[in-house]
Amino acid sequence: MSGSEKPAPRERATATNRKAFHEYEVLERFEAGIVLYGTEVKALRDGRVNLGDAFVRVENEEAWLWQLHIGPYMAAFRDNHEPMRKRKLLLHKKEILRIMGLVRQKGLTVVPLRIYSGHRGMFKVEIALVRGKTQGDKRDAIREREANREIQRVFRSRQKVGR
Repeated sequence: MSGSEKPAPRERATATNRKAFHEYEVLERFEAGIVLYGTEVKALRDGRVNLGDAFVRVENEEAWLWQLHIGPYMAAFRDNHEPMRKRKLLLHKKEILRIMGLVRQKGLTVVPLRIYSGHRGMFKVEIALVRGKTQGDKRDAIREREANREIQRVFRSRQKVGR
């Protein structure tokens, strides 16, 4: 690598939807581009985003992201964007048709899992096809997570003793 070449930038998560992992069982993931205004991009870089209640809806064979809150960019007081507007997602037609079919047939939901700046600084949204968890499923997930933590704790303590 010569001095003028730069290493490829790593993707950097701007926001993650931790609530989605608790409330839903993730079945399939997709990566989508998102259409943004300039002030929205700057606000995303500042981390002024909330994925809490966001969801994806397919209308006229186009995917739209609803209820995503991107806070106003403070330096642009006059030409700021609307924080809760619906935003178009950029997916391949095959992906959109697949999502449409599965949502109609099986009663699944599509939610965003995270927003990150991908290759070349473009913002991407990782969306997922999900099914709602029951209360028992949530308890099982918590029980499994705590068991894994205990196993890791035992392994760490054994490694320290073995030294």
